[in-house]
Order: sequence, then structure tokens, then C-alpha cells
Amino acid sequence: MLRRRLARAFWSIGPWELVTQPAPTRPTVLIGAPHTSNWDFVLMLAIAWELDIEVHWLGKRSLFHGWRGPVMRALGGIAVDREDPSRVVGEVVDSARSGEVFGLVVTPDGTRGAHPHWKSGFYRIALETGMPVTLGYVDRTTMTSGLGPTFELTGDVAADMDRIRSFYADKAGFRPERRVEPRLRDERLIG
Repeated sequence: MLRRRLARAFWSIGPWELVTQPAPTRPTVLIGAPHTSNWDFVLMLAIAWELDIEVHWLGKRSLFHGWRGPVMRALGGIAVDREDPSRVVGEVVDSARSGEVFGLVVTPDGTRGAHPHWKSGFYRIALETGMPVTLGYVDRTTMTSGLGPTFELTGDVAADMDRIRSFYADKAGFRPERRVEPRLRDERLIG
């Protein structure tokens, strides 16, 4: 209840407007894009808390050291060991099978830097877990943030990415100069 009140205060006094489709009713891979600033994290929490969505998000293990660890985990963080990232998929599969409804927030365009393409982990996780994808966004040009459509991936990577590109075509991110075009390094079959 406190989280929802904080979110409502954020949306009512802040300059951002929440524009969203209905919240997912089953576990989903929630894409957070364009990811161009640390403010994206605040907006993501405000969206999730307003819509009462339990979120988990992936972060590099170094974010969870010391006093930050308990805070990050309380906010839904899952530490990723870059030496063994496959463990994360297993945890997500277990959570999805337990009946818990949650959004696994993934930022496929990386960590707020200039990259030439998106990382394919979100696609692999969605296919392996059978979870749909929900398109979350931040758009500074319209000062809106929220959730777009939720859909099942088809396994036709190029067609799925065309659909994703179409949605994000007019979304600029918090810092538009850092936006990365939604394109995977290789859009052939992922397996």
C-alpha cells in the first residue's frame, strides 16, 4: 500500500505522465527501453508500484555488494554473475512455475552506453520460459512512460524484432542521444 501511495505521489507531482495498457496477468519479460539514464529505474519502479506489478530485475553482481545488497534485493533485484548467467534463467523458470505473477525487467540495450545493438538475453529468456514480452518505455519527447503491448514471441526473430522496432520507433528515452536502435547482433534463429 505504501508503494502505491509513493507511486501516485510521483505521478501527480512529477512532470511525467503514466500511459499504459493493462498490467500483465501472468509472468512476463518486461523490456525497459530505451535505457539511457539511471532515472529509468525510478520510472520503472513508479510504473510497477502504481500498477501493483511485482518486478524482478537483473543487475550486475557488483551492485549487490555491502549495504546496497539488501536494498537492491528488496526492490526486486537479482544479482547476475556474468561468469554463469544461465543460473538466472533457471531461477526465472522456477518463479514462473510457482504461479507468482511478476515482470522480469530486462534492459536489452545495455547499461546506458552507446552500443550498436540490443543484447538477445530477453529473447532467449522469453522463449525458454514461455513467458510473453511486455514493452515498457520511457519517452522524454512526450514526457510519458508506461507499458505497451504484451505479446508472445513467435520464434521468428526478425519478425518479432520488427514488431518491437515499430513500437519503439518514436520512443526517445530519458537521454535521447544515448538511444540504441532495437536490433540484435544476429536476427536469425536464436537457439
